[in-house]
Amino acid sequence: MAEMYGKQEGCSRGRGGSMHLFDDQRRFFGGNAIVGGGLPLAVGLALADKMQGRMRVTCCFFGEGAVAEGEFHESMNLAVLWQLPVLFVCENNRYAMGTALELSESVTDLTRKASSYEVVAQTVDGMDVLAVEAAAKEAAAALRAGKGPYFLECRTYRFRAHSMFDPELYRDKAEVEEWKQRGPIVTFVQHLKKQGLLSKADLEALERKVAAEIEEAVAFAEAGTWEPVEDLTRFVYSERRTG
Repeated sequence: MAEMYGKQEGCSRGRGGSMHLFDDQRRFFGGNAIVGGGLPLAVGLALADKMQGRMRVTCCFFGEGAVAEGEFHESMNLAVLWQLPVLFVCENNRYAMGTALELSESVTDLTRKASSYEVVAQTVDGMDVLAVEAAAKEAAAALRAGKGPYFLECRTYRFRAHSMFDPELYRDKAEVEEWKQRGPIVTFVQHLKKQGLLSKADLEALERKVAAEIEEAVAFAEAGTWEPVEDLTRFVYSERRTG
């Protein structure tokens, strides 16, 4: 939250905003404002791990719009050639920034594109928490077994506008409301209740806990400090020293 408020206590010292969060301590190597920009970075991270003999899986998230970018095809190709342990997770919410998938890409079955590079590809209901968990576990096991990169298409939906400047003229409000009934939280809560694993009191307690955590994060961010103007040009270039 401090990052979103532009405070130096944020994970990127307040410089990242919503699109450039970065925390190497948690091995979260950042979002990217360039469509598809994270794909080649993921390939590079996985290559470094392989060259250093580290048994790790690199997970890269991107939207269906990125599948039409050159970086996607380059990354698929290299990941297969070098047999890299990358889990490519495509969040297909059908509209990218605001253009329907069928109006922007000639092949709308995205797994076919990944498969054309000999990447193992699977589609899963991105609105089903348990289905995504199972698919992710299967993919991670294959990656750790050295079977090369894996492409997982999660078919999902975006409930809100792409940004505050998006008038959402490309879809009907009724469509949005219909998809909301299949929201991951809604359906997972229903599943837990049906299994007798979550009561009304449990749910209310969880919601209070989440609300308290958010309030605490907001308070921390508001009390944070601004970076001094003197540091404006820091981090433009590496500060590492050699010799």
